Amino acid sequence: MSFAPDITEILARARADLRMGVPVVLCDASGAILMLAAETLDAQRLADLRALGGAPVIAITSRRAETLRARAYDGDLARVILPPDASLPWVLGVADPADDLKTPMKGPLISERDGDAALHRLALKLAKTARLLPAAIVLPLQDASGFAARLSLTQVPADTAAAYLTESSPLHPVVSARLPLAVSEAGRLHIFRPEDGGEEHYAIEIGQPSRETPVLSRLHSACFTGDLMGSLKCDCGPQLRGALSQMGAEGAGVLLYLNQEGRGIGLANKMRAYSLQDQGFDTVEANHRLGFEDDERDFRIGAEILRRMGFSSVRLLTNNPGKIAMMQQNGIDVTERVPLKVGENPHNTDYLATKAKKSGHLL
Repeated sequence: MSFAPDITEILARARADLRMGVPVVLCDASGAILMLAAETLDAQRLADLRALGGAPVIAITSRRAETLRARAYDGDLARVILPPDASLPWVLGVADPADDLKTPMKGPLISERDGDAALHRLALKLAKTARLLPAAIVLPLQDASGFAARLSLTQVPADTAAAYLTESSPLHPVVSARLPLAVSEAGRLHIFRPEDGGEEHYAIEIGQPSRETPVLSRLHSACFTGDLMGSLKCDCGPQLRGALSQMGAEGAGVLLYLNQEGRGIGLANKMRAYSLQDQGFDTVEANHRLGFEDDERDFRIGAEILRRMGFSSVRLLTNNPGKIAMMQQNGIDVTERVPLKVGENPHNTDYLATKAKKSGHLL
């Protein structure tokens, strides 16, 4: 029936379930698994999982496995065997590095090396896109469809879902309206909504920039702490205001405000990274200990919005060569890199130095 949810709707349900602690079923031609997000696991569901029998594992990324000294036989992830007496605090300790320095010895952790890890890989990707810690409790299932139906669990067809979790969701314009700003009274805000139920993204257009010549543009990732609260731990707020001011001074420009908080890991995980920084780790080390890569953002979103608005070339306000490369790869010609060096202060000197040294930013 046409009322049946398609794959994007199924994935949106699955993300919502995981965030609430509800398990989901992932299946492909080779088998099926029951997946629970480690972050939202509770003691009752851990006990229920045990009651099913079988051999559950906790899937973690190779970044997290490196911190825990667990063997990542699958390359990008490790399937750590759940000990029979593993408690909820033990599971959460494997997933969350908050207390790593207090309780560094969680092992020895024994990793599975046989069998296919494709469904475990999908489970970690699903947890990431739900903005949860990338750690999943996984149990193989025999009668997956029957099990999911009996318990009213969301069932995700892995073969179809994998592509949707890798590609950017198509965006559609919702509305635009005049928005006078302090930097320019000729401001206009455009709203774009993804098909997958994810967060909307915005474009702030200053003046009436020509579509025939390179437009002064910036890809700005949302930063609640810097943009709204005036945090001194980063340079995001000054970059946002500096970019808009420069566009206002030139009389034209487009700032894309992309909802990819914390380099794409979400505000909660960003705060976890801040907590690890308070323990002495730099911003890249903190992300790795959490199980994330240095930068999980998808700048293809910015390229699509620019194309939707009729732009094909930009003068890009950025210190990040990665943004330039991503624009070029996705059909937006970057004719000039316009430096944006603002916002350094005693609280973010080390942060900026790490961005330059480890992430290649031109600072």
